[in-house]
Amino acid sequence: MAELASRLYFENAAGRVGEDALGFVRLTYAAGRREMAVWQGLLQHTKHLLARQRSGLLLVDQRHMSAFSLSEQAWLIEQWLPQAIVEGGYRYGAVVQAQDAFARLAMDTVRLHAQALELTYRYFPEEASAIAWLEQQLTW
Repeated sequence: MAELASRLYFENAAGRVGEDALGFVRLTYAAGRREMAVWQGLLQHTKHLLARQRSGLLLVDQRHMSAFSLSEQAWLIEQWLPQAIVEGGYRYGAVVQAQDAFARLAMDTVRLHAQALELTYRYFPEEASAIAWLEQQLTW
C-alpha cells in the first residue's frame, strides 16, 4: 500500500530501496536468507540514495527479514552505519520491527553497538507510526 508511493531505486534478492513521496528513503527487506554480497549491495545503494535524497531519513521495513548473521552485524556496525552517516547523511531511522523474534534480537545487538554514533533509531510495530515519526523529523 504505502510502498506504492515509493519510486524504486534498486532491488535485488535481499530487498528493495526507493524514494518515498513523503520525503524519506525506504528500505524493505525481502523474506528469507541473504547472501552477504547481495545484502551489502542493497545497503550500498541505500547509502547512495540517502546521499542523493539528502533528508537523512530512512524507513527500514524489517517485517519479513530473517536475523542478521554475526558477520552481517559486524559489517553493519563497523562499516555501513558509519559510512552511511558520513557519506549518506543518515540521521534518523524508523524501523518497522521484524516478525521473527531472532531478527528483533539481532537488531537489538546492532542498536546497542551503534549507540555511540550520531544516529537516532526508533522502533515501531507497524508502518503508519514509523512514517508519522519520520515526518516529524523533516526539517525542510
